[in-house]
Amino acid sequence: MVAEVKSLHTHQEDVSQLRALFDAQRAAFFKQPYPTADERIEHLDRLKPLLLDNIDAITAALKADFGHRSEDETKLAEILTSLEGIKYYRKRLRKWMKPQKRGVGTMGFPGSASVLYQPLGVVGVIVPWNYPLYLALGPLIAALAAGNRVMIKMSEFTPHIGELLAQLIAKTFAEDHVTVINGEMEMGAAFSKLPFDHLLFTGSTSVGRHIMRAAAENLTPVTLELGGKSPALISDDFPIKDAAERIAFGKCFNAGQTCVAPDYVLCPADKIDDFVEAFRQQVSSMYPTMLDNPDLTSVINERQHQRLRGYLQDVLEKGGRLVEINPANEDFQNSRKIPFTLILDSSSDMKITQEEIFGPLMIVQPYRNLDDAIHTINAGPRPLALYYFDWNTERANQVLTRTHSGGVCLNDTMSHVGIDDLPFGGVGDSGMGHYHGHEGFLTFSKAKAVFRKGRINPTRNILPPFGRGMHRFIYKFLLR
Repeated sequence: MVAEVKSLHTHQEDVSQLRALFDAQRAAFFKQPYPTADERIEHLDRLKPLLLDNIDAITAALKADFGHRSEDETKLAEILTSLEGIKYYRKRLRKWMKPQKRGVGTMGFPGSASVLYQPLGVVGVIVPWNYPLYLALGPLIAALAAGNRVMIKMSEFTPHIGELLAQLIAKTFAEDHVTVINGEMEMGAAFSKLPFDHLLFTGSTSVGRHIMRAAAENLTPVTLELGGKSPALISDDFPIKDAAERIAFGKCFNAGQTCVAPDYVLCPADKIDDFVEAFRQQVSSMYPTMLDNPDLTSVINERQHQRLRGYLQDVLEKGGRLVEINPANEDFQNSRKIPFTLILDSSSDMKITQEEIFGPLMIVQPYRNLDDAIHTINAGPRPLALYYFDWNTERANQVLTRTHSGGVCLNDTMSHVGIDDLPFGGVGDSGMGHYHGHEGFLTFSKAKAVFRKGRINPTRNILPPFGRGMHRFIYKFLLR
């Protein structure tokens, strides 16, 4: 029987219900600790009509949360990606569930060894505001494929999609199987303190540290999908116009409010002006007007809007230059939309060079040679994504092997995230652990080692008293 929706908020009595929901999920898991492949596929199949039957409601909810959210961006980045994830996992999970045979070595002969991928139990998912549907359903799909129960905490900054998803999930799953929780910061803090069998958090590095501290109290393993300053490095002989077009795709989508959006461009010093002009033309062709353009997404809320405006003011005060792209010369004074803006002559004391931008602003800085560019990348925290533009395989391999990042796109931006068969995850300040792909199934499974011994017991040959013939044989021929 599918439970009615329970929308939890910040009242203390509601926070106390979190533990009751968790306990109900754990009890249900122990009653069915290993769902069959058919059952898991059926669970995944429930999500498809949830998405397809509610496209208009989903796009409307996200538009309400953002002030304006491009419907096409919602369909492409939130709904289509989720549907592709369902197809990917349901097609492969039977194979992944099969115990994997392993070698026993000399000491295990004639037994057999295998690895059983067992569901962990109750998984917690903490969702950010920038792609709230996809970043709720993506982990949910992987966790259900691995046979788990799931509790999802939505962002307080996207209450409309949070409430809608809570209603849709409640119509689709019993609350002791999947449940969606809304609420403010107090609810998020209480959620992260639950003794989950695994906790996945997507969000900022600073909040990720708090999540990890809370999880440590319960020794809960965590996957942290954070962000950082993802570079786009253009080689000296790559066509600038092509680079600008491909970088604009990653920067302009969702108004730059993407954890893998290009944060800064490393451009050959003698081609800075060419890149600025090519980027201006590309953005202008995509958004000839901006204020009332349905294709251009707003900054999520006034807090983020003021943060980004503060970056621009700080750049000017510290001697930087701004190149604002505003083809129709519109007045953005009373709007949360911000024109795409390039930052030139940046310095290390500027806030925009120290913090993840997460908006429609981008730094462009010169470099002298490839070693110089690689040094610049390695001097900062390891990014979630790195973008390198070059047709030369040898140089591309240098960048791949001499830098660390969560993922890499060669000659493109962001596209690697949408490839379901690739793992997604950060390194260092940009996160830890992976999901997507087979790695998602593994993240939400326990790889249990299983050794089976038959009727013959060769171990008796090495029992004490030591020094007998078998011991001497082992020491002479195997202990080397």
